[in-house]
Amino acid sequence: MRIAFCSSEMASLAKVGGLADVTESLPKALAGLGEDVWVFLPLYKQIWEKRGSELEDTGVALSIWMDGEERKAGIWKTAVHGVPVYLVDYREYFYRDHPYGTPEGDYPDNPYRFAFFSRAVLDAVKALSLRVDVIHCNDWETALVPVYLEHHYRSDPDFEGVGTVFTIHNLAYQGVFQKEVLPSIGLDWSLFHMEALEYYGNVNYLKGGIIFSQVVSTVSPTYAREIQTERFGYGLDGVLRKKSDRLFGVINGIDYEEWDPASDPKIYVNYDKEHLEAKYENKVRLREEKGLETVDAPLAGMVGRLVEQKGVDLVHAVVGDMVSMGIQLIILGSGEKRYHDVLLELQDRYRSMVSINIGYSDVLASRIYAGCDLLLMPSRYEPCGLGQMIALRYGTIPVVRATGGLADTIQEYDPTTGEGNGFVFKAFKPGEFLAAIQRAHRVYGDRGRWRTLVKRAMECDFSWGASAKRYLELYGMAKGLVAPG
Repeated sequence: MRIAFCSSEMASLAKVGGLADVTESLPKALAGLGEDVWVFLPLYKQIWEKRGSELEDTGVALSIWMDGEERKAGIWKTAVHGVPVYLVDYREYFYRDHPYGTPEGDYPDNPYRFAFFSRAVLDAVKALSLRVDVIHCNDWETALVPVYLEHHYRSDPDFEGVGTVFTIHNLAYQGVFQKEVLPSIGLDWSLFHMEALEYYGNVNYLKGGIIFSQVVSTVSPTYAREIQTERFGYGLDGVLRKKSDRLFGVINGIDYEEWDPASDPKIYVNYDKEHLEAKYENKVRLREEKGLETVDAPLAGMVGRLVEQKGVDLVHAVVGDMVSMGIQLIILGSGEKRYHDVLLELQDRYRSMVSINIGYSDVLASRIYAGCDLLLMPSRYEPCGLGQMIALRYGTIPVVRATGGLADTIQEYDPTTGEGNGFVFKAFKPGEFLAAIQRAHRVYGDRGRWRTLVKRAMECDFSWGASAKRYLELYGMAKGLVAPG
């Protein structure tokens, strides 16, 4: 199978969220199965700054009409884990400090930036003579690739029989813009209706990806069901229900070569499930680094975006109770300023028990996964989640809400049977969350049971093997559904 994988992020090159990790690890897993795969990514400023000297100019020059003028783009090439990565170079759109926007908001020309990127992917596939079988698109930033393919390229012999798979990583982000952009991005007004891009008087890029792809996937089976309901569908539940026979949930995996406490160079001391004393040395060192006192109680961590979706309000509500139980908390992430402010106030109030770290650090993230006893993920919704899988790999026990991929990967621990790998609550309420933390605290007090639970967590397998094979099945389905060009 020859696969073009299109994304707006890739962990080694430009990372904002979990999409970046998938873009890095899934193509690697597909290549490991013997498939031909190429990744397409915008050439952002940060990529130039980190990898500029390693980039190879392919010599391909594209001319794309966008927003009223012809724009010239180049294609550069690098490799990540042996997988070829093609980078679309158009500095007016991509040579900026952030991929999507600043802390003040999204870039106002985002509809043009990512329409341009989507069009450039198709032109580059043709110019590079890749002769792909399927194009795998991800989230709204690449959702127009299937739309352009159907309306501008389907009769092109270079795209004869090419199928598309579109993956929704988070339905809340849809790429909704004013309808006036439609002719400016090279699409006809005939697409402005309910069965195409129209969305309450605007255009919706993600909707286009759903409708015009042969197969749609999302990142967990539970999330695939949730987004077909009014509560989680963000206005697209009806569209998704119509596509239900071609909508599949495939749980994300993590790269077990990258996330491995036995070899991770970023943690203080390496360890495996047979040498858990070294894990607890990581706990001691992490406390020292963050100025937390030594107490005989769990250390809890939280890594991720500080936004409403992630349940920061629940964390804020229960910190006082956690501290009264002796449980310490380390948070790493960034997001909405209001959450920065309230969390930093908690740090001031509980100076030796709470550490708030605004921003992101790969090193500190690994040290939290390795040094903490618990990982908190009390999400309002969570399409898949990678943090809980990484935590299990490092023997750190997740406390999660039963939603999306969290429900698919974490089962409540039963001290009687020894079954389960974490602690789970259902209702999005502080009391429910606190009760799950209290259950974890009680099990932690039984060191024999806790050690058994940690080992059980480290034995869970959420590598990409099975999921990559499932994607190959979806690629074959997508290609089979396309009529010859």
